[in-house]
Amino acid sequence: MDVKRIMKILCGGLLLLLSIMEAEAQTIMNGKVTVSNLAVSRTEDKLFVSMDIDVSALELKSNREVVFTPSLAGEEDSLRLSSVVVAGRNRYYYHLRNGFSSDDMTLYRCGEASVIEYRTVIPYEKWMSAAILTMEEGECGCQCEILMENGELLTSLNLEPEKFRPEFVYIPPKAEIKMREEKGSAYIDFPVNRTEIHENYRNNPAELQKIKSTIDAVRNDPDMWITAINIKGYASPEGSYANNTRLAKGRTETLMKYVQGLYDFADTLLSTAYEPEDWAGLARYVEGSDLTNRQGILELIRSNMDADVKENKIKLTYPADYRFLLKNVYPGLRHSDYTVEYVVRPYTNVDEIRSLLATSPQKLSLQEMFLVTQEMEPGSEEFNEVFEIAVRMYPTDSTANLNAANTAMAMGDLKKAERYLRKAGNTAESVYARGVYAALAGDYDAAEKFFVEAGEKGIVKAETMLKQIGKLKNESIQKQPQHDNNKANETLE
Repeated sequence: MDVKRIMKILCGGLLLLLSIMEAEAQTIMNGKVTVSNLAVSRTEDKLFVSMDIDVSALELKSNREVVFTPSLAGEEDSLRLSSVVVAGRNRYYYHLRNGFSSDDMTLYRCGEASVIEYRTVIPYEKWMSAAILTMEEGECGCQCEILMENGELLTSLNLEPEKFRPEFVYIPPKAEIKMREEKGSAYIDFPVNRTEIHENYRNNPAELQKIKSTIDAVRNDPDMWITAINIKGYASPEGSYANNTRLAKGRTETLMKYVQGLYDFADTLLSTAYEPEDWAGLARYVEGSDLTNRQGILELIRSNMDADVKENKIKLTYPADYRFLLKNVYPGLRHSDYTVEYVVRPYTNVDEIRSLLATSPQKLSLQEMFLVTQEMEPGSEEFNEVFEIAVRMYPTDSTANLNAANTAMAMGDLKKAERYLRKAGNTAESVYARGVYAALAGDYDAAEKFFVEAGEKGIVKAETMLKQIGKLKNESIQKQPQHDNNKANETLE
């Protein structure tokens, strides 16, 4: 049985090849020898090398011989494969008389061998996947040591299994007028049943300072200008609803006059509102508490009873819990919520935007952040970081989430990408991104559906991705285990 037949039977009984590559015919030894049908393939644990070496044009004196040795070389590793010896008449018979036998050499007689079918199998190692395959040649005569010359390149290997190579589609965010707001709550202490403010009363200095600090942070920034200030006051359910209405309204107006006196804002910037009794705040506390009668109190709070009746019912039905609420919770329901609305100027200078990304990203719009990425290397650390900052500053924005999903997938973080894609909307670009995610996760059927839909919606790159998916699906089918190796072997024979 010849070598080719043996190799066919051997390969038929192995696992299907993970990858295979071929190279075009080429000449070596100054055109005297031709290497054709070169193929290198691998399974999980074996590497196959085959080639046809045409030596029909090779001429050797009777006492000369040539040794051909294919060699693999990686960045740090190398390995010589089995050699082929082509010998003149006298050298050929010299080897036969001296019992030529070698596991790593095969002997041929020059003039009789026309095309040598070279086949070898070696254990596969990871470094071989990107190695180069060369042919070393050495010529010698009687009683001399063969010196192998530097190998001639036959091919460069690329034997890693084919992987999906995504191309990402980022969405340029729309420009916007950057309207922002700062919010807070102040707990001003007023004398019992009164509406005037005493700046130094109890904890009032600290609470009043909270409002001033919020306003000053915007007012003193040359890149911002205030467009509105709103204060909404709340009273607790304790006492009559009518009196609480008077207190909530009066105390809110007093606090606004205090602010106006500090800054002399135009009346058109100021507005007030009030809530006589903060039942919503009370409900939030009770719902998260471990009060003995939590459920019963919540039912009363959420009922449609008159406010005074409701408050009295809680007091009488659950006296112990009511005393706790009156002492520990009701004071916190007497608060003033304030909002400072403002506009941030636009930025067009890339260097300025870079600086703000590190110090004050809240001043930037998504469009401004995107602008700076156009001068960065896609996939670089700083490029990815910009989109991470963007989604942190705009966590519910679909464009920010889509772009952040792309960078997460580029970094191989599919878990984070999945979280972002849930909030990426249903644009053509987001459908395409879900196709990329599915492909990276190995779900080629789902990826195919997404890419088809994205292509129908106008995403040009979807067609390229579909071609990849088709190729990967075909390779996946080919790698399915063979259930009838005997039949396969019979066919190969």
